[in-house]
Amino acid sequence: MAEGFARAAGGEAYSAGTEPAGYVHPLAVEVMAEKKIDISGHRSKKLELSFAHNMDAVITVCGEADEACPVIPHVNRFHWPIPDPAKAEGAPEQILQVFRAVRDDIAQRVNELLTQKKG
Repeated sequence: MAEGFARAAGGEAYSAGTEPAGYVHPLAVEVMAEKKIDISGHRSKKLELSFAHNMDAVITVCGEADEACPVIPHVNRFHWPIPDPAKAEGAPEQILQVFRAVRDDIAQRVNELLTQKKG
């Protein structure tokens, strides 16, 4: 979702994980479509350190990602402690609401980061 928001704002972003699921969760695609951002063509990718060394910043989300992400010298690192919506439990509408809440949190954080970068 963060990659989708950053790209929609004209930024350059690449999403990758230490333990990628192998797919983008369908509810993530659905809630991003509600914001008119299409991430249906995105895919879950593994973090490649050689590529990450060229980044301005690495942002980890969810608790486990912060501990699992390797230290990359000369790259700014941020951690956003956002719950993993794929682990949400409850009725389908409750799970969808969790995805929306996470989406909105990520949107705000991406916007703040891009605003700081421009300033």
